[in-house]
Amino acid sequence: MPTSRQRYTHGHHESVLRSHTWRTVANSAAYLVDELMPGANVLDVGCGPGTIATDIAARVAPGRVVGIDASAVVIARATADAAALGVTNIEFALGDAGALDFADNTFDIVHAHQTLQHVADPVKVLGEMYRVTKPGGVVAARDADYGAMFWTPASPGLDDWMATYQALHRSNGGDPDAGRSMRAWALAAGFTDVSCTGSMWAYGTDDERAWWGGMWADRVVQSAFAPQAIALGITDQSGLGRMSAAWREWAATPTAWFGIPHGEILARKPPG
Repeated sequence: MPTSRQRYTHGHHESVLRSHTWRTVANSAAYLVDELMPGANVLDVGCGPGTIATDIAARVAPGRVVGIDASAVVIARATADAAALGVTNIEFALGDAGALDFADNTFDIVHAHQTLQHVADPVKVLGEMYRVTKPGGVVAARDADYGAMFWTPASPGLDDWMATYQALHRSNGGDPDAGRSMRAWALAAGFTDVSCTGSMWAYGTDDERAWWGGMWADRVVQSAFAPQAIALGITDQSGLGRMSAAWREWAATPTAWFGIPHGEILARKPPG
């Protein structure tokens, strides 16, 4: 969720939400499961369309979950989807990750998934997450590391996609390689009890390749990625077309595989 100092690289086109709405606790926050006790009150910072937050709410009931994001579009989507599922112990609201509108020591758990990579000052955001966490509570964060992603077979088109993505994301004020910096950022924010883990998303079956490759083939030409990259002179329309075609070629290759490493932290606030 971007702060006012930075622009969100992905936007909220259907091709982006196709990925974001796939996310659950099981596939995106498994490192947090042991902390999700019934009765816990949770804040999800940069909740997007709310699928992880809604999953958390089902696990911590009767505890309450609040999801915040800077986009009114995804807040409306999250609210409607949670209501359709009958999840009543959750609410969604607009919010700024760098200036959380909550009192000190409010939540048992403060969670952020794929958020710190998109903010201009991740240490400040973690400091805010620390502030609103109760003594003895935990801040949980997970972010991908684009620079550590790997795939087979080799593809000049996917190499161009990565170089373009890196340049665009950094131009927008974020850090696409955030996963490797999570512990350092947490320590800089004042945490002293920080445990670190890592996990991966991996796509290799026919269905996984069709979904992941098709999603990115659409994203590079249809989402906010495209006009932003062109406006900054990083690529042009023909370059985007070649990247899209490379993604479709990768998806159609039976031996293809794509790996996405993530860094994860559980940072505990000292007891009062």
